[in-house]
Amino acid sequence: MTREQKYNAFKALHERPGAFVIPNPWNAGTARILTSLGYDALATTSAGYAFAVGRRDSSAGLTRDEILQNAKEIVDATDLPVSADLEDGFGRAPEICATTIKLAAEIGLVGGSIEDATGNAKDPIYEFNLTVDRVEAAVQAARKHKIVLTARAENFLHGRPDLDDTIRRLKAFAQVGADVVYAPGLPSLEAIREVCASVPKPVNVVMGLQGAAWSVEELAAAGVKRVSVGGSFARAALGGFVRAAREVKDKATFTYAADAMPHAVAKGYMGSGRR
Repeated sequence: MTREQKYNAFKALHERPGAFVIPNPWNAGTARILTSLGYDALATTSAGYAFAVGRRDSSAGLTRDEILQNAKEIVDATDLPVSADLEDGFGRAPEICATTIKLAAEIGLVGGSIEDATGNAKDPIYEFNLTVDRVEAAVQAARKHKIVLTARAENFLHGRPDLDDTIRRLKAFAQVGADVVYAPGLPSLEAIREVCASVPKPVNVVMGLQGAAWSVEELAAAGVKRVSVGGSFARAALGGFVRAAREVKDKATFTYAADAMPHAVAKGYMGSGRR
């Protein structure tokens, strides 16, 4: 597919009935596997990528160039539409967010998210008016460069469990033109339902965090349009890796191999990422 076809296909996913899952590969290989499994679109995960390259903090420890290079490798590995986790746009100023969207489009991305988290533990969330200005600048760039823009309100991930303020932010993002809104870490299905009822745009919810594990069907019934998994697939893979390594170190046995993907199967996935 051309980039324009991917953009149109990605937009259409948000317009069809029900909810769809957009899983999060962290490199080209996992993108190829997820493509082969039949998903309709992919989204990058900055946390998953950070773990893969030995960094602790994705928002403070990775540069825009690194994030975009990882995203390009994922784009090049699949014919599916790809949306990217673009952190806070990699700068405080609205014009920096706009530039990030332009650069995202240039490497073939058709979606991207901008969040209101600052990366500063002492002042973790951007002030409301600045946050809206940043999203509005990103929206304007997204319209020009054909990017489906997701605007994220991060209160619940940064010790600010204020649902009213979160909804206020999401509604403002929708009003300035964000295509999708997203508040990771919402505490209950009731909170998710309230967000979906309050904001007239498709809502993304992340699953795979600690806590309740609602099904896609339950989330769709609450009004959710898109379900992502963030860095949880990467953490699941790391969990398997650590269990295997501990077995060998502590027990000097190798039973983990019974659950490992056969070499031939892994090799087959690596040749089938593009459809």
